[in-house]
Amino acid sequence: MSYTISQVAEKFDLTAHTIRYYDKEGLLPFVDRSKSGIREFSDSDLEWLKLICCLKNTGMPIKQIKQYIEWCLQGDETLEIRRQLFLDHRKEVLKHMADLRENLKIIDFKLKMYDTGCNIPT
Repeated sequence: MSYTISQVAEKFDLTAHTIRYYDKEGLLPFVDRSKSGIREFSDSDLEWLKLICCLKNTGMPIKQIKQYIEWCLQGDETLEIRRQLFLDHRKEVLKHMADLRENLKIIDFKLKMYDTGCNIPT
């Protein structure tokens, strides 16, 4: 099955402009084009885009995502370096989650203060 950029944008809650930007930055080298130059996304391309969105949403810079994709295209000789990239990124995501939990504690504390000040039962 083939998908248009509009269909892909809707499916991933992205803009077509964002997808074109990802393509321009080298994140979508696997996406085929029709004879008239229109991007034609396959189910496999959607899986790649899902991973790209995951990495982007968890704070990986585009430059690093591009490097990962280049390593993937090189084949199995880059398996260990790709694995290390994911281990390092996982550590960063866990640290970010811990930081968010600490910030949430502060927000919850302030809410309790305001609840008390506004006479809102808890």
